[in-house]
Amino acid sequence: MVESRLIAGFDAGQTHTSCRLAWLTDSATLVPCGEGQGPGVSHLGAPGGPERFEAALLQSLQAAGLPAGRNLSAAGIGASGIEAGSSVERQGQALAARCLQLPSDRVWVSGDEVAALGGALGLAPGVLVISGTGCIALGRNGAGQTHRCSGWGWLLDGAGSAMDIGRDGLMLSVQMADGRLPESALRTQLWSALGIQSAQELKAKVVASDFGPAGFAQLAPLVDGQAAAGDPRAQAVIERSATALAQMVSTIQRKLQLQEPAICGVGGALSHLRTLRRAFETELHRLCPDAHWQEPAGDACDGALQQAAQAALRC
Repeated sequence: MVESRLIAGFDAGQTHTSCRLAWLTDSATLVPCGEGQGPGVSHLGAPGGPERFEAALLQSLQAAGLPAGRNLSAAGIGASGIEAGSSVERQGQALAARCLQLPSDRVWVSGDEVAALGGALGLAPGVLVISGTGCIALGRNGAGQTHRCSGWGWLLDGAGSAMDIGRDGLMLSVQMADGRLPESALRTQLWSALGIQSAQELKAKVVASDFGPAGFAQLAPLVDGQAAAGDPRAQAVIERSATALAQMVSTIQRKLQLQEPAICGVGGALSHLRTLRRAFETELHRLCPDAHWQEPAGDACDGALQQAAQAALRC
């Protein structure tokens, strides 16, 4: 093996950032050599957004074990909240080039869904659904055309995400607290997890600067568990998100005229919330009966590494 160039691929989500290092050999083969995690990112336009972005890259790179005395040759970054072709994408590229000490033409920056689609399906047609703290779906047809659904920020478009499920659970809890709904174990579990005893405490908790989408998302497993236990209101929350995810896929299939599309589902919510996953599969079968599930070939770090390799080979 000729260890000629060291490259990095980053998957920067709202909860955490993953960095994967690889050697790019003279035969254009990628040989992974390290992986680490750092903090999550927020939209670059949000207060502290640029600082969080740089900290996420540098801390995850350090955790991946960047060899002493070695500099990166190129980097690929898929980050939450970055829209393809936007000024935010250009800002992200400039920030990444500066903090990683790379020329801008050796840095690829785009949305994490773009990196994840490349990692999951390469250049093959299909649809990738990501449901984690946030959610988004992106598809590609045989002609290379893409279409995206959702992912427009947690304040506008969260149905299908762990954030939305946790928030809707808390909405039910305050209605129980003031008597609009009968009490259930859902409120007790959610409030216990947050260490609160009143709706007033809850109101103060969710507006704190350190709560945000991740604070809501951490509660999604409790809502999913209560749905599995038969709580009808928790079930309605889960079914709403499952329907939203299936509608994203259905829309992409129609827009791109995909026949028998391959569907890859990734993200913490789809991986760990079993009731959500089952409900999504049921609704997807109803809306897209010709679709079929396919295991992703790789993840967003793999997709970002592919882009980093292309940038390194161009130089």
